[in-house]
Amino acid sequence: MATQKLYAGVTLRETRARLGLTQRNFAEKLGISLPYLNQMENNHRPVSAGVVLALAQEFGFDVTELGTGDAERLVTDMREALADPVITTAPPLADLRLTASNAPALARAFLELHRAYRQTHERLASLDEALGREDATLRPSPWEEVLDFFHYCDNYIDAVDRAAERFATSAADPVEAARAALQARGITLTLADAPALRAYDADAKALTLSTRAASATQRFQLLHQVALLTQNDLLEATLDLARFQSDAARAIAKIGMANYFAGAALLPYRPFLAAAQEMRHDLERLADRFGASIEQVAHRLSTLQRPGFKGIPFFFVRVDQAGTITKRHSATRLQFARFGGACPLWNVHAAFETPGRFLRQLAETPDGVRYLCLAREVSKPGGSFHAKVRRYAIGLGCEVSHAPALVYADDLDLSRGFEPIGISCRICERTDCHQRSVPPLERRLRVDPDRRGLLPYEIG
Repeated sequence: MATQKLYAGVTLRETRARLGLTQRNFAEKLGISLPYLNQMENNHRPVSAGVVLALAQEFGFDVTELGTGDAERLVTDMREALADPVITTAPPLADLRLTASNAPALARAFLELHRAYRQTHERLASLDEALGREDATLRPSPWEEVLDFFHYCDNYIDAVDRAAERFATSAADPVEAARAALQARGITLTLADAPALRAYDADAKALTLSTRAASATQRFQLLHQVALLTQNDLLEATLDLARFQSDAARAIAKIGMANYFAGAALLPYRPFLAAAQEMRHDLERLADRFGASIEQVAHRLSTLQRPGFKGIPFFFVRVDQAGTITKRHSATRLQFARFGGACPLWNVHAAFETPGRFLRQLAETPDGVRYLCLAREVSKPGGSFHAKVRRYAIGLGCEVSHAPALVYADDLDLSRGFEPIGISCRICERTDCHQRSVPPLERRLRVDPDRRGLLPYEIG
């Protein structure tokens, strides 16, 4: 079997810039010639095994960062954007991969441009009054901008994650550490029958948590408020690096950062990773041990991507009953549609039909990669008869090569029975899918008025 060549010019350039080295100094430390380094940085030559070894020995570099995960995300996102009907001729896949590897900033600029176009088109279609306002802009929605931020940083914020781990391990458990932090600031904590999950009065120095919420939610909200009180400088510094385009996006991202801290404190990195490996990633046992919810545990598993100490690469997604993706992250090669819902053949949709149960699915994407997928319905009661119940389905999965490390793979035949799933109909090339909604972008169609199969057309 031929060995796949590794092109990582962008990563090499970014590493050299971070170290403050010239090309000549960097080449000397790697033990290679200056022209050779220049060729690798411009993706004219692949990164050799000797350079990979030198990066690890000389700089302590995590060689897994040389992988193509971020480039593959960009390729997937560009393919989806280019599937827009307004674009009649899409570049070949090889050109997209070249752009993602050599010019990722250009790829992201294109995605921002397409997002601005799509939002403007939606406003026109719905006669949105925003077009007539002086403050109407073509900026991305703050929510989508924040989603993309976490998406492209691999949903792992190292500084925040490590701070949360230090905070959680400073006491017997994270809740005790949180209570001590509040006490040190003269803040009183009250549990009350209140509709708001969490309410903080800065003037009165009083934090109120609702007794209507589940205990795991109470713990999470307590740690969220502690993050805002004790980690504000760290959160603000991280937000400065992100350079969001609007104050609204920055405010939403700060909530996301505080949520990240809360999850990382509730499930501190090293203790949680060790327990996950010991329990073979049994979500229910992990939830019980750490006093967390199953959704919190599943989401945390997908963030265990600390350089040099990584867990299994998981994807995590949450969808509502309409099939809309409300949370998405993937440390695997599987990526999610940025617009619209998930593939209807995926078991996450069937989870609503079997509440309280885990569904298992062996699935294969069009690129031939195989996955073990888990899905479960998650209900969030409001705590009273008149309160609305929020229902979601969560999906968690990994490539099948990691499946033996999961309790959910027990008694499954991992050699066959894989169901075909996709990402988005417009970029899925399967010709025989009975759930296809629109034709694939890169295929010709044949229409025969005297013949009808599953679809009103045949895919060439």
